[in-house]
Amino acid sequence: MTDKLIIVESPAKANTIKKFLGGNTKVVASMGHIRDLPKSKLGIDEKTLEPQYINIRGKGDLIKSLKKEAKDAKKVYLATDPDREGEAIAWHLANILSIDPNEICRVTFNEITKDAVKEAMKEPRTIDMDLTDAQQARRVLDRIVGYKISPVLWKKVQKGLSAGRVQSVAVKLIVDREEEIEHFIPEEYWNIYVKLKDKKTKKSFEAKFYGKDSEKIDIHSENEVNEILNNLKGAKYIVDDIKLGEKKRAPAPPFTTSTMQQEASRKLGFAIKKTMSVAQGLYEGVKIKEKGSVGLITYMRTDSTRISEVARSAAKQHIEAEFGKEYYENRYYKTKKDSQDAHEAIRPTYIELTPDKIKADLTKDQYKLYKLIYNRFIASQMASAIYDTVGVKILANNYVFKANGQTIKFKGFMALYVETEDNEEKEEYEKIPYLEKGQELLNEKIDTKQSFTEPPARYTEASLVKTLEEKGIGRPSTYSPIITTILARRYIEKIQKQLHPTELGKVVNKLLIENFKDVINIEFTAEMENQFDKIAEGKENWKKVISDFYNPFKVTVEKVEKELEHVKLEYEVSDVPCDKCGRMMVIKYGKYGKFLACPGYPECQNAKPLIETIDEPCPKCGGKIQIRKTKKRRNYYICENNPEKCDYISWNKPSQDNKKKSTITKKKKSKKK
Repeated sequence: MTDKLIIVESPAKANTIKKFLGGNTKVVASMGHIRDLPKSKLGIDEKTLEPQYINIRGKGDLIKSLKKEAKDAKKVYLATDPDREGEAIAWHLANILSIDPNEICRVTFNEITKDAVKEAMKEPRTIDMDLTDAQQARRVLDRIVGYKISPVLWKKVQKGLSAGRVQSVAVKLIVDREEEIEHFIPEEYWNIYVKLKDKKTKKSFEAKFYGKDSEKIDIHSENEVNEILNNLKGAKYIVDDIKLGEKKRAPAPPFTTSTMQQEASRKLGFAIKKTMSVAQGLYEGVKIKEKGSVGLITYMRTDSTRISEVARSAAKQHIEAEFGKEYYENRYYKTKKDSQDAHEAIRPTYIELTPDKIKADLTKDQYKLYKLIYNRFIASQMASAIYDTVGVKILANNYVFKANGQTIKFKGFMALYVETEDNEEKEEYEKIPYLEKGQELLNEKIDTKQSFTEPPARYTEASLVKTLEEKGIGRPSTYSPIITTILARRYIEKIQKQLHPTELGKVVNKLLIENFKDVINIEFTAEMENQFDKIAEGKENWKKVISDFYNPFKVTVEKVEKELEHVKLEYEVSDVPCDKCGRMMVIKYGKYGKFLACPGYPECQNAKPLIETIDEPCPKCGGKIQIRKTKKRRNYYICENNPEKCDYISWNKPSQDNKKKSTITKKKKSKKK
């Protein structure tokens, strides 16, 4: 008989934990959730709001095995992940294995290290029903919204579509941004730059036009530019003021889930889903030579920037040894007020295991992410970077020009790591020679530059996660599933890292916000997250929270169904006749984009692909150019006569102005003998 049976979610986690525990102990994996709501029906009693859980299909043999192992063990411990989802999995396991929820059987650890696991085993607890209920509340609410709204989409747009409470808000953000871009009217503005030379040192630098008589002037037309240039003719450029200073730049805090996802996207080009998958592997354990399976990072789903004193001390020793005492600074970071703060920040578990030391034991992606996490953590405990700064004000016929310069005096944390930002605007700094107030500078050249204001940037995965977090939509464990889901449903598509709404996404979004505006909105979604937090803290009853939502929501759904019963969506009519019944086919939106369908449905069920063309003719034969998409939804351009009469195919949209073509080379398949 086994003395102790420990159940975790994954085999990798089980392998890492096994080596820390001696004696007659067994560690097995549940392979994630073992119970869930049924897919074939709502699965919730609409009167009591009680979820009707069933064993997940395909897990019968695993459940039998777990029951047998539990029966043969003197004591069973449930060591699933230390969050709401992990607590719920533990509760479901307890239910299946007939373990009393009030029994002391729950074990959690923030990192899978020998000390953390052994300490956790000394302090088991009962299952936290508040955390479990918070997860149940989210699951039940999402099921109600999805299963009640989705049939409306089936009737009015297309069968098989689905609506999600949080995912639909994410789609709305992307659609709203696209509309901002489409309606954006660029405004003209100009800049004037003067290249000036110091007579003594013979060194040149550039100053930028600021204004007149110390008042800032924005230039909006070429006429305004010409007027200023005329007034500057023959002007003397005199140094009016010099400001010397010192500037400090502090390091960024250690990673939370959100900041890790953003930085991995920007620095490594990782999709959010990939980042979480790689991080999960680093947390659960990687085989390191002479050490076996080692959990390399702390738990990767967290919104806290807090770190343990043990980790702080290890970071100090490492920094002082590697860089010097002057590079260390003991830092504490404030966690946001709405943060759950249940776990530490994401950090390495063993400071001595530097990225380069274990590089050979990691996959390429594991090494990249581990190095990012490691360096970010170490840098967070390092001294600020220090710059010497200089600001120069130059007068010319009452016009003001300014130049700013800075040189790094002490690298501090920047010797190891520098954070990046989405759409980061880099300040321009000149190398300014030593100048004196009142001295005259030589005017070498004046340049002008016309520019236009830019529309807001489309969301990337990184910037969308940042916005979701800022608006209180979702939590660390949900950012990745949100983006993964809306991409899979093809409501949005990723083109060169930017997120674009598809036509299907626009149609679904329009229908949802017109009919369910009280549910598909940012304020409601953020408020529900606050309610879930209160449930987790034991301040709210989960069934009351769901009931308060469900009763008015049910009325809304019934009202929308009646109102839309006799409403037909108007489809754009094409110039293509149906080859079965002669009606002019209409353009509809499907999972893979636009397609042609007969308006006589269901009597006539004819449908065919919609081939879009552009106005520019084929540069080779003059035929029509068609727009096609790759499996990854990237556009390419192909002649309608390809391959019979013309071989034109290109990634770039052909135009009369574009003589250089980026053609796609087709690789010939080698025939195996």
